[in-house]
Amino acid sequence: LKNVETRYRQRYLDLIMNEESRETFRTRSRIISLLRQFLFERDYLEFETPTLQPVYGGANARPFTTHHNALDQKLYLRIAPELYLKRLVVGGFEKVFEIAKNFRNEDIDTNHNPEFSMVEIYEAYRDYNDMMDLTEEILSYLAEKVRGSATVPFAGHDLDFTRPWRRLSMEEAVQEYGGIDVRAHTVEELRAFAREHGVEGCESATTRGEYLVLFFEHFGEKQLIQPTFVYDFPIENSPLAKKHRMKEGMTERFELFIAGMEMANGFSELNDPLDQKARLELQDARRRRGDLEAQMIDYDFINALGYGMPPTGGVGIGIDRLVMLLTGKDSIKEVLLFPQMKTAVVGPNGGKPGQEGSEE
Repeated sequence: LKNVETRYRQRYLDLIMNEESRETFRTRSRIISLLRQFLFERDYLEFETPTLQPVYGGANARPFTTHHNALDQKLYLRIAPELYLKRLVVGGFEKVFEIAKNFRNEDIDTNHNPEFSMVEIYEAYRDYNDMMDLTEEILSYLAEKVRGSATVPFAGHDLDFTRPWRRLSMEEAVQEYGGIDVRAHTVEELRAFAREHGVEGCESATTRGEYLVLFFEHFGEKQLIQPTFVYDFPIENSPLAKKHRMKEGMTERFELFIAGMEMANGFSELNDPLDQKARLELQDARRRRGDLEAQMIDYDFINALGYGMPPTGGVGIGIDRLVMLLTGKDSIKEVLLFPQMKTAVVGPNGGKPGQEGSEE
């Protein structure tokens, strides 16, 4: 069975016919078990947080919307478990995690599915440097356990998971791959540079921080093949990260890139309720102006921070992309048992096998 669409639509048939597919999903199951074991052995507690939420937050993404009939209330499928897990840190659980299904109403491509899995981890009295260390430790451990080696072949590259991994600031990455020092130029000069290089979204950017992110996405992301942490993000696109202790206008945030893909996102978590309220108000204003990915204001979360959240480090790691790396698959659909597909139209007299049902 080689037809790709048939394999995805009729996964049961793919599993019957293809030993390689069965092995991929055995490996996926093992990766999740090993991840849990790793965290349990370090005294993290696993919790479950709501999938249906009255206010969505924890990431910049467009949500799926539904309606609860009995409550007569609009609800959202979660885009991240972050704000609920941090409520647990407020409540006194100092090392928590969740392996969660998240839902984001976005495009489907080789790296994205609207329903996806990730692990989010939070630990009190840690910061983003500690969470980079933890992320590095987790992925190196999984590579050794699953592949038996720190070297993992993927998409024509030999990925080296040997620690320590490369770390560079976003400003350093833009200088290295884009050839521009953002701080040395005015916003008008940055806009002209962006236009010259065809940087997507450049016309709506109004600050150096916004241009820094656009330049990194345009010039830097796809260049980061070996495991690389990019840290210190502008405050404009990091509403849940603590302000940088030394760099004005920046936050203590990092992302991990491997094979040109974002694999993890972590912060020194913002625990000042007044600062958090102001940042979410800015997000909500953007949302009301039509930014479909901006966050809502979660007043209960702000209230929780008011009771006191200790300094906390957090990180989210994409499980599906991690499985892609460790199984050598270049499409997320290869590592999801039932990837999202456009429903096949079935006529009134029925349809062919694999067609899910009538759209009437």
